[in-house]
Amino acid sequence: MSIEKFYKGKRVLVTGHTGFKGTWICGVLRFWGAQVTGYALEPPTSPSLFSISGMESGISSIIGDIRDFEHLKSVFDETHPEIVIHMAAQPLVRESYLHPVYTYETNVMGTAHVLECIRLFPCVKSFINVTTDKVYKNKEWIWGYREEEELNGYDPYSNSKSCSELITDSYRNSFFEDRKIAVSTVRAGNVIGGGDFAKDRIIPDCVRAASKGERIQVRNCQSTRPYQHVLEPVLAYLLLAWKQYENAGVAGCYNVGPEESGCCTTGDLVELFCETWNACFQTDITWICSPGEGPHEANYLRLDCSKIKSCLGWHPIWNIQTALDRIVQWNRAYFRKDNMRKCMEGQIEDYINYADMF
Repeated sequence: MSIEKFYKGKRVLVTGHTGFKGTWICGVLRFWGAQVTGYALEPPTSPSLFSISGMESGISSIIGDIRDFEHLKSVFDETHPEIVIHMAAQPLVRESYLHPVYTYETNVMGTAHVLECIRLFPCVKSFINVTTDKVYKNKEWIWGYREEEELNGYDPYSNSKSCSELITDSYRNSFFEDRKIAVSTVRAGNVIGGGDFAKDRIIPDCVRAASKGERIQVRNCQSTRPYQHVLEPVLAYLLLAWKQYENAGVAGCYNVGPEESGCCTTGDLVELFCETWNACFQTDITWICSPGEGPHEANYLRLDCSKIKSCLGWHPIWNIQTALDRIVQWNRAYFRKDNMRKCMEGQIEDYINYADMF
């Protein structure tokens, strides 16, 4: 069975569906004909990819707070999902310094609420908790972190996601092992792609500056990160949700990131962005390293993705240059006021056609 045939007609609940990554995963599921229910707050940015892509017309979109357990439970009762992909979160490091309690309430208790609903509703057979590469205790190693490394994120966002991992493991051990519910957590690297309008993220900052003809300001140009196009982790989540639905033995904790060559400094990423943007728009955008003051940021972060490659046959499809090509293409279409649903589906189809593991 192909992954498209598997998802056709499947009842899938996605929390955080109005966000950047949530919209992309709903786009793929809609493309495959799944019955998608989304549960999230209103889109976190204006403009938002969720609105631009017309995603609401293709799924059942429910606006709700992941901290509201009774409302969330009523959605489970109404929809009886077979697969749950948990992406709802306060996702920004800098925001977590400003609002740490809200970050913990959302990222920790929100996860507990989802898991409790799964405990109460036996219709769920496959659960994916989307966390982050920042769950690891960062020791500034030059090699990639493996899934068995210590979890202890530094800042409130990263630490709350470490806690989310621990809660998931507790529910797995306490309630799900005897019920044949496949439970996995996935730790993805830094995600980039068209339609991200968030503040304090490098590519959205680049696009905002470039679209105004301004020089791009980079806070930490020497930091190394595992940058990857958003479709890389999105398709990995869906691949894992499918495989563990059919064989709970493959469930576990997984890293998802680029090949080693995809791990680059932020300065290198921005340099490539400028070259790609300038070639497309016939401009002369440049950038400058402007550190300034700010909260703690890790300097070095890589992921070892050997496990998901070995267990699921997953591997990255688009390198960093291809990812930037697609980002610039998306923004060109957006500025021209093209049909962004078609643009998004075109990139999804392009990615899937490149892949050989679906």
